[in-house]
Amino acid sequence: MNRYPSWLNILVVFVFAMGILLALPNIYKSLPSVQIANTDGSDINDKQIQEIENLLSDIKLKPSSKYIEDGRAVILFDDSEDQLIAGERFRNRYSDQRSVAYTLTPDIPAWFRNFGIKPMSLGLDLRGGVYFLLEVDMDTAINTRLTLYQQSFNDLLREAKIRSRIEINGMDVQIRVRSQEDLSMAKNIVSEMDPELLILDGNDMSFRVRMTEDQIKARQDFAIEQNITTLRNRVNQLGVAEPLVQRQGLDRIVVQLPGVQDPNRLDDILTATATLEFHLVDNGGNNPGSRRYTGRPGVPSQVLRREIIASGDQIIDAESGFSQGQPAVFITLDAAGGESMLKTTRENLNKPMSTVFIETRRVTEETNGRTSSRIIKTEEIISTATIRGVFKDRFQITGLTPFEARELALLLRAGALAAPVFKIEERTIGPSLGQDNIDRGFAAVTIGFLAVIVFMAIYYRWFGVIANIALFSNLIFIVALLSLIQASLTLPGIAGIVLTVGMAVDANVLIFERIREELNSGNTPQGSISAGYEKALSSISDANITTLIAAIVLFAFGTGPIKGFAVTLSLGIITSMFTAIIGTRSIVNIIFGNKRLDSLPI
Repeated sequence: MNRYPSWLNILVVFVFAMGILLALPNIYKSLPSVQIANTDGSDINDKQIQEIENLLSDIKLKPSSKYIEDGRAVILFDDSEDQLIAGERFRNRYSDQRSVAYTLTPDIPAWFRNFGIKPMSLGLDLRGGVYFLLEVDMDTAINTRLTLYQQSFNDLLREAKIRSRIEINGMDVQIRVRSQEDLSMAKNIVSEMDPELLILDGNDMSFRVRMTEDQIKARQDFAIEQNITTLRNRVNQLGVAEPLVQRQGLDRIVVQLPGVQDPNRLDDILTATATLEFHLVDNGGNNPGSRRYTGRPGVPSQVLRREIIASGDQIIDAESGFSQGQPAVFITLDAAGGESMLKTTRENLNKPMSTVFIETRRVTEETNGRTSSRIIKTEEIISTATIRGVFKDRFQITGLTPFEARELALLLRAGALAAPVFKIEERTIGPSLGQDNIDRGFAAVTIGFLAVIVFMAIYYRWFGVIANIALFSNLIFIVALLSLIQASLTLPGIAGIVLTVGMAVDANVLIFERIREELNSGNTPQGSISAGYEKALSSISDANITTLIAAIVLFAFGTGPIKGFAVTLSLGIITSMFTAIIGTRSIVNIIFGNKRLDSLPI
């Protein structure tokens, strides 16, 4: 009556063994480490690892271990002092060739890594690291779009031989023409270019063009998503592992870098909005839209034409180096940028072209006890060169210091931000505080676990011991699944585990109480076991499914800590269903299923 087929018992043993195997890497501690990645995106190879070993030998440092993971070199040290010495040596040696990041890495045996088995990822509050809350300048995102409309309208009306004056006025693009006939034609041209735009009447021979609410929202969403992609690329260029970059609310982005210990350089890289534009010099000063740009010290100011030949968002690769003894950035453009550059250089041989460096930053000021901020946009010419030959998608720019060349190359490789971002909050959590959080969380789980174990053993006797085995297995399975899917464990996640410890035993309480009721009603011990598991199943399923639905809703609509709580709660519900219904039944069947019983120790 109470016997599982052999294959099901073997399956239970196999699942338990796999749970132990996947959870085992979490018993190893983390050590200070240095991660090195090639800035060109290529993987670190064995030859480069040997070069790293030689550098360490020169300064008489012996790492705890070293290996290649995800294309990065990971070098572990026994203490943070060796980590800092080695990291400084690497940065001085490799400069712009490779990125160097300080972090903490689990010191697991090599055979775990070879099989792809990793410990679970710890969140910022447990591992320590850096937290940035960035705000996206949505006004600039909209203004950038309006500027593109302005340039497109100007080109289209010029091709139609309609003389016009186009200006941006607030959220509108105002177009003024000279005759009623031109007015009608201009409206038709604008409408054909983008039928969704709103065309509003203006004064005399003018009309206004305005984006719809849906277009504005789409542009804002694009700015957020593009910035998230760019920020991820920038973090990856720095060689930082396990970054978390996600949207928060309408106009904010959260960047969490667990284990990272040097936030200063990250601050500059994440919030930097530096990009480039290439313009022809307007020597005559008579082209519509031309204006004067200031030059860097030693570079004269110039009147540049409005048309942008190529911009930072069309750059697909950038490497810093030296050309004729001067720092330079070697640029590679995408197809559209290359065609534009080819056409421009072909038509403007022996004419000057300038490279404009553009940077946006927010300045905070305090006046009469009130703090206010304003946005400063710097546009300056860094170099002007005469076009001596026809070129397309590969060229170089100069006029930078070595440091500026390295930083600009990194930013251009990672991509331009769709809109400026400004840091509104920064937190650095040290490894010691993270370890303290781990210790407290572990203590909470241990106390809750022991309290449940004692209660179950006293109240349900041997059946309570079986439930405790299932409860211990449940904790192993949660850790194993977190390690398998590499979900980040945070303090709220630990709270979810503590809650699961209490909830996991509920199913066994329902089963055991049902067995007691069957015994009291005169059923046989074997019949009581069978009836207890079968009749309690519907109640257990209903309770766990409704809780699982709530956890899924929390994950779908929550952010940050809420998602962490929902993940561990969901995993705990799934594993507790397995351990409480199948796991304990398997043990009960093995111990009591083949015996003639007069009573049960319950």
